[in-house]
Amino acid sequence: MNLSSNLSALLLGFVGVFISSPLLAHGDKPDAPHSAAVIKEQKPWGIAGDAEQVSRTIKIGMSDAMRFTPDRLEVKQGETIRLVHRNNGQVLHEFVIGTQDDLDKHAALMVKFPGMVHDEPYMAHVGPGQTGEIIWTFNRAGDFDFACLIAGHYQAGMVGKVRVMAN
Repeated sequence: MNLSSNLSALLLGFVGVFISSPLLAHGDKPDAPHSAAVIKEQKPWGIAGDAEQVSRTIKIGMSDAMRFTPDRLEVKQGETIRLVHRNNGQVLHEFVIGTQDDLDKHAALMVKFPGMVHDEPYMAHVGPGQTGEIIWTFNRAGDFDFACLIAGHYQAGMVGKVRVMAN
């Protein structure tokens, strides 16, 4: 190879690193706040809430024993709750609110596609030793579920229940 070829190869290598760096960094900050405006979409279990409307905060621990503490929540219909998640473990965990059917389907997809990236207002991805939060308005009465849908975590029992009491 001549000097021109070596310089071209070196230049292409540097360009490749700089172009791919943002792609490689994707997902490095699982506990980072949402950067885009939250899209409010009514779900059977409620709708994304506004910080100004929060009536109380519930702290939830996450552990590598594949458990949430507490794993049972009770709220009043219409309440906007700040759910603060603390990952006390050494691996990434997530908190996803939904119906049992929705969580079952999503968990099956996570097993097939473990690197799947998703970001919804009813989900929090929390890195080891980090905290995350969801602000949610529980405007529908009923019994709902939450879980960590990372492959293997859901199957190991990292689940919980939310009871929304009618007014």
